[in-house]
Amino acid sequence: MKKQTKAIRTQAAKSQNREHSVPLYLTSSFAFESAEQGKALFDETEDGNIYSRFSNPNVTEFVDKVCMLENAEDGIATGTGMAAVFASMAALLKSGDHIVACRALFGSAHQIITQILSKWGITHTYLDATATEAEWEEAIQANPTKMVYLETPSNPGLELVDLTMLARLKAKYGFILNVDNCFATPILQLPIDLGADLSIHSATKYMDGQGRVLGGIVVGSKELIQPIRFFARHTGPSLSPFNAWVLSKSLETLELRMDRHCSNALALAEALDVHPDVALVKYPFLPSHPQYELAKQQMSAGGAIVTIELDGGFERVSAFFAALQIPTLSSNLGDSRTIVTNPNTTTHAKLKPEEKAALGITPGLIRISVGLEAIEDLIADFTQAIEKSATVVTADVVKENVA
Repeated sequence: MKKQTKAIRTQAAKSQNREHSVPLYLTSSFAFESAEQGKALFDETEDGNIYSRFSNPNVTEFVDKVCMLENAEDGIATGTGMAAVFASMAALLKSGDHIVACRALFGSAHQIITQILSKWGITHTYLDATATEAEWEEAIQANPTKMVYLETPSNPGLELVDLTMLARLKAKYGFILNVDNCFATPILQLPIDLGADLSIHSATKYMDGQGRVLGGIVVGSKELIQPIRFFARHTGPSLSPFNAWVLSKSLETLELRMDRHCSNALALAEALDVHPDVALVKYPFLPSHPQYELAKQQMSAGGAIVTIELDGGFERVSAFFAALQIPTLSSNLGDSRTIVTNPNTTTHAKLKPEEKAALGITPGLIRISVGLEAIEDLIADFTQAIEKSATVVTADVVKENVA
């Protein structure tokens, strides 16, 4: 049976009411049929629901679907994507451990590694996404490395890391390979099949796909999910039943939506790549991307994020955003509606100037989360905004020179 079919047909068991659509289980707790059953549930000799902080039928259905899509043994859902990232680290690392991470990370992941884990005596080493196998091996050997953590493609620079290469090093050194697969989704990339131990998602993004709810999930082997579940059970980053219900329904259309997202993103990237007034276009499936061959090897399509750079700094970006008619200006991504943001002043604003420089985050960088609108409309709107913003910036320069 194809995964698209399983994503639609995997459901919680029907109740005595024989419902076609899975109901919402909006309950804080679950009743025991006997004292013996309560004992069995708590000593884990019987499977079942106790309390919605631990498990809930809606949450279980969502987790089962993601595990199926990711080819994972087990998983745990959380209230947000960052809760999933943090749980995957805090549950498996201890004082004295070392984590090697790709330098190209979402700002909050960077803060967890540098500001929170460091307080617990967990050290880190950053490497560029384009680091060679020898450089990765050197960083891993230099300390008792417990985990390698990365995003591929990265946010916002769309840098890729060779997962097969890291799987070879994992087999040699025995670290946990922890991959944020949010940008690719399990439709485009399967980190566990490529050798990763854990795959993480901000379900808020493409798994929901319509900007409605927050959620996160981490999937992997039963051996690693067990301590993460223990951590989540006792610290409480629970996914609400309502959000799980929304996310599970959304997974039924994830493959269809990603197909349109990717075709739109590629077409927009190709159009902007030949525009004379666009300084830079990055998209994994553009031949001009420096890791194009790697992208073709480990992804089935290029994803829905395109980054561009316009000359003229923040003033140009501001004029460009003002001229756009269709996209939403927001720091979110993964929506059916196209969204644009300036990472330098939003998602990565807290990074130091030298950290931004290392990641290629310039004042003129724009991250585009390409939506499901008609591609002809998007190309026309971006083209006119580029041209109009160029005129505004040129006029400002002329005024300054005259003054």
